[in-house]
Amino acid sequence: MTASRREKVEVVEVGLRDGLQMLDRLLPTKDKIAWINVEHACGVRRFEVASFVPPKLMPQMADAAEVVAAAKRLPNISVTALAPNLKGAAAAIDAAVDAIIIPISASEAHSLANVKRTTAQMIAQLAEIRRLCDERGRSVRIHVGLATAFGCTIQGEVREETVVHLAQACVDAGADRIALADTVGYANPAQVRRLFGKVRAKVGDRLHAAHFHDTRGTGLANVVAALDEGIRSFDASLGGLGGCPHAPGASGNIATEDLVFMLEAMGFDTGINLARLIDTQRRLAQWLPGQALYGKIAAAGVPKTYSTQAHAAA
Repeated sequence: MTASRREKVEVVEVGLRDGLQMLDRLLPTKDKIAWINVEHACGVRRFEVASFVPPKLMPQMADAAEVVAAAKRLPNISVTALAPNLKGAAAAIDAAVDAIIIPISASEAHSLANVKRTTAQMIAQLAEIRRLCDERGRSVRIHVGLATAFGCTIQGEVREETVVHLAQACVDAGADRIALADTVGYANPAQVRRLFGKVRAKVGDRLHAAHFHDTRGTGLANVVAALDEGIRSFDASLGGLGGCPHAPGASGNIATEDLVFMLEAMGFDTGINLARLIDTQRRLAQWLPGQALYGKIAAAGVPKTYSTQAHAAA
């Protein structure tokens, strides 16, 4: 197989939402827009750029509509945003996002702590948002992130049967796509293979993506396990920014640059220029001085064998 025919894997940059919302500082709107522009120039084509939530609750996201508008001016880009309720979804639709992400937790305890609603109430919100999109005639996709699918720092164990049932309930309520999320970094590769297999058997190709955290060092291993189960879309955050308010002190998402390195070295095609992406990570360190970043490849450097690995794997 030639390099041009390598199997494609989508890398979704979620740092502008999942990364920044955890910080105790505000990144200026102009820097957010610069981040999107520079990373888009690296080849990233899908961004989760904001949350449509009340600014008093999350001031980091007060400029959500402005950031969406700036991102939408770029060519060949898919812009998504998180909306936990009907009001937020309406604002996201007005901002012309391509997809709305609705967080639905498999853990009742996490759901109440995170969005102040039960899981059943969130399913009902999903159905209302589906109706809103249909009534407005907008071709906005509805994605569901099934949070705490692999365990919860509050509740502890989350039964796999619960996750399978919720995935079907989300599809029945109108979800176009579903991602399984390891919100607090509990997952291991065997668990990932098992749960993705069970959910895929239930909802088929509606199971589209994976969202892993590297809290306990298993993030990239879990990506490989999900690849084995046919998943070809992965969330990541530049520099590994992010975390979860219900997993205090934990590091965040898998690092975008580390994910791209691994996928390309394995022979997949992300369409992303790794060298330029590493430069972007270093610019992020300038935009957020003093902020801890967790990626490995930017510090260790690209191995001398990297340029030949992808071709050999292909």
